Amino acid sequence: MSEQPLPAAPYLKLPEDGDPYLEGYKCGACGATFLGERNVCSKCGARDQMSAVTLPTSGKLYSYSIVHRSFPGIDVPYISAIVDLDDGTAIKGNLIGVEPDPASIEFDMPVEVVFDDALGRKDRDGNSYMAYFFQPKAS
Repeated sequence: MSEQPLPAAPYLKLPEDGDPYLEGYKCGACGATFLGERNVCSKCGARDQMSAVTLPTSGKLYSYSIVHRSFPGIDVPYISAIVDLDDGTAIKGNLIGVEPDPASIEFDMPVEVVFDDALGRKDRDGNSYMAYFFQPKAS
């Protein structure tokens, strides 16, 4: 069993000597950024112009859905959200720290990316996972 948690996704980076971060790829031709590795820009179609970048940890809530039915073992309700990060990258994740009620959620509300245990999930060898979430940004 590993002492350091495993990343829940390949674009979640867990350096041994630093803080976790999300890795995106930025197009050298048009400047668009995307979560995760890619060779072709989805915005302008440029090939072999993508380079790795560390994505910002703050942004604004763009869209959300309150999920009431899910797979067995997944606690519901939860808030599935799309956030526009400060650099324009749009990413999907769960919004935590907010009641799953539309009256408690505001579009464009400032949020931050936080890294935490992946809801207690473990692999067959007992290794835990680290995941990312969004939470309202402290004022």
